[in-house]
Amino acid sequence: MATAFTATSTPAVTARPAPSRLDRLKSQPRKSGEASFFFFDAHFRNEAVKVLPGEFYVAEEDLLVMTTLGSCIAACLWDREKRVGGMNHFLLPDGGGGRDGDSGRYGSFAMDLLIGEMVKRGATRSTMEAKVFGGGAVISGMNTINVGERNTAFVLDYLRTERITVVSKDVMDIYPRKVCFLPASGKAMVKRLASANTEALAAQERAAATRVAPAVNTGGSVDLF
Repeated sequence: MATAFTATSTPAVTARPAPSRLDRLKSQPRKSGEASFFFFDAHFRNEAVKVLPGEFYVAEEDLLVMTTLGSCIAACLWDREKRVGGMNHFLLPDGGGGRDGDSGRYGSFAMDLLIGEMVKRGATRSTMEAKVFGGGAVISGMNTINVGERNTAFVLDYLRTERITVVSKDVMDIYPRKVCFLPASGKAMVKRLASANTEALAAQERAAATRVAPAVNTGGSVDLF
């Protein structure tokens, strides 16, 4: 006798939603020193990454790269042909050598790291341009060791030596700054924060000062927001 087959229903397959760009950015492997704090910025209504002291970030896409500075420096580099850009954030011009000196906290290493990562993505020094921010004297008592002034002088001299043109800068003075950079277009925006609003930067600035042994004017065109 033939056995009758019994009809059964096939369970519905629910398609998984495509991961958002923010999820994709968060899940990507990170290199040593590469920024990893991704979030959605409500003001600009765009995905963003925050570059903390000692970090860098390089990208080709329409992403906000952001940081907040006191006496520290952020160099934003952009290759006008490859349309790739990046930002670093360093606290001091040079380290004391050894493993501690090979750190993105120090300008000499931070600049090499940023340029090196951009070159890996096809950029060349001859088609790079720079926008420089920070170096403010934002905390009382810091002026005596000139951290901001030394950081500013270092980065401008470094870029001059590397023959990378500084197309704009907002440096020195007494203000902390918030910086936003768009690596796909090379556009940079800076917001000078209230000079009294320095609590979030105080620990960072004093930590930098303990590693230092005891005027560059602004210029160019920078967007304010």
